[in-house]
This record gives sequence, structure tokens and C-alpha cells, in this order.
Amino acid sequence: MGLRQLLAGLLLAAVAAWVPSARAQDKPPLKILVGFPPGGSADVIARLVGDAIRDDFGSVVVENRPGAGGRIALNAVKAARPDGHTVIILPSGPMVLFPHVYRKLDYDPVKDFTPVSQLAVFQFGVVSGPASGAKSVAEMLAKAKADPKGATYGSPGLGTLPHFMGVLMEQSTGVPFTHVPFQGGAPANNALVGGHIGYKFDVVSETAELHRSGKVRIVAVTGPQRDPQVPEVPTLKESGVDMVATAWFAMYAPAGIPPEALAHLERSVAKAVKSPALRERFLKLGYEPVGSTSAELAAAQRADLARWEKPIKATGVVLD
Repeated sequence: MGLRQLLAGLLLAAVAAWVPSARAQDKPPLKILVGFPPGGSADVIARLVGDAIRDDFGSVVVENRPGAGGRIALNAVKAARPDGHTVIILPSGPMVLFPHVYRKLDYDPVKDFTPVSQLAVFQFGVVSGPASGAKSVAEMLAKAKADPKGATYGSPGLGTLPHFMGVLMEQSTGVPFTHVPFQGGAPANNALVGGHIGYKFDVVSETAELHRSGKVRIVAVTGPQRDPQVPEVPTLKESGVDMVATAWFAMYAPAGIPPEALAHLERSVAKAVKSPALRERFLKLGYEPVGSTSAELAAAQRADLARWEKPIKATGVVLD
């Protein structure tokens, strides 16, 4: 009888241990959508964050759904069940620029999504190529005034952040520049290095090596302070231009997510981003870690929506 009781006890213990494990396996993973191809900045950020919060969710899957500047992935999140198991990590452009650029945007960046956390902030470099030879902002502006035809700057395409960085520069200095859109960042870089355009506005981390090698020159950065990747380069403010402009990466969930699910995501992401390990990785990539609350991200989004409205409308650029 004692042996039977012992065996029964062992069986019950085994079942008790198996049930939580089975429940954990049945729990759906946290799916992080990325609207850009693998290997890009948004994808790298998503995978770093996903790895850091994996223990809080059992499993995390990063799924790339590139296309339409991130809008395909955004619409997939918009249509997803708001249960806290589907989110998106993306740069700020689709949430603060596109509403002013696209005539028929198929999502509302405020009503259709729930802000979770602002992950990181980054700035742009004002990059001079061999065609211009400008070594400072003052020289860049003087050359543009003397030779307007040579005052060209490239971007990855119409309606992108680098495009409107140039517009903001024009409005801040009163000096006109001619925008030359390309099909992506790589062709724009090639045109800059090859001397086909004079300038480019680019994420500092994407241009730092070209700057160090002497192939191009970052004459200023657009943020409120110097970038540690190129500490010798002044800000636009230091260069006499009254302009500060940054962008950011953030996580959003569908609208209507339960408060407890949002709180879980918010706490997990903020803790991960503020951890020494992830902070170090972000800084090496040229991104300033944030790890904000949901309310802080919502405020940042509102501010940038308002900030970009005037310069974008001044261009008359409207896309379908």
C-alpha cells in the first residue's frame, strides 16, 4: 500500500509539473512586426528588443513584412486582435510624416494604434560630398548662394525623413536647395560619393565610416547635442542654424489593447531598453536609448505630428 501511495504521489507531482509547461507552450508568442527588410535599422532594433524581453513572454517572433514604407506591416497590426500578442517596431516617419504626405492614408496613426514605448532617438548628419567640397555649414550655405545649381541633396525617396530634413534646412536658413529623390539610401549614397549630387541628409551611423575615410564630410548634426560617433562635428545650432530635428524608433500595439496587457508590454520594454547590455548595444549603433512610458510616446508623437506639418505642407508634396 505504501508503494502504491508513493507511485501515486510521484505521478501527481509529474502531472503538476507538466501542466504549467503545457500551458506555457500553448501561450501564443509575442509577434513583433517590422515593415522593412531584414538587416535594416528597424529590423536590428526589433531583434535586439525581442531577445531582451523574451523571458517575459515565453517566446518572441520577429516577422518582416516589408513594403509601402512600413504601411503593410502597420495595417496588419491595425487589423490584429488587440490581446497584447501583436506589436510593431518602426521608425517615426509613418506615424508623424505620412499623415501630412499621403492623400489617402489607410490608417490613422493616433486612433488605430496604442503607443507602448519610445525605444531610441537618433539624429541625422548634414553630409557634404566631393561635388561640393564644403567643409562647414557656413561654406555649404555660401556655395549654395553662389551656385544654386550645385545646391542639390539626395534622399531615399519623396516623403522620407531625409527629404524633409532638407526642407527644414531651407526654411531655417532661407537658402534654397534642390531635392533629388532616389530609390533607396544606397543609390543616394553612391550618387553623393560619385559627385552627382552635392549633399545628403543621412542617419549618422549610416555615414560615419564614409566620413572617417574622407570620402564624404559630415559638416553638422541635426540633434540638440553632438553625436558621440563623430564628436568633432558640431550641431547645426553651433553652426549658426536655428534647427534641431531628430527621429525615433518606437513600439505600438493595436488600438483597444487591455490595460493589463499594455502595462506588461510597457514595463518589459522599458526595463530591457534601460538595461546596461541593451543600452550599450544601442549606443554602439548610434541610437540614444529611451525606454519611455506609453504616455510619453504619445506626447512625443503629438509633438512631432505638429512639428512636421508646416514644413511638409510648404513643399506641396502629396502622394497617393
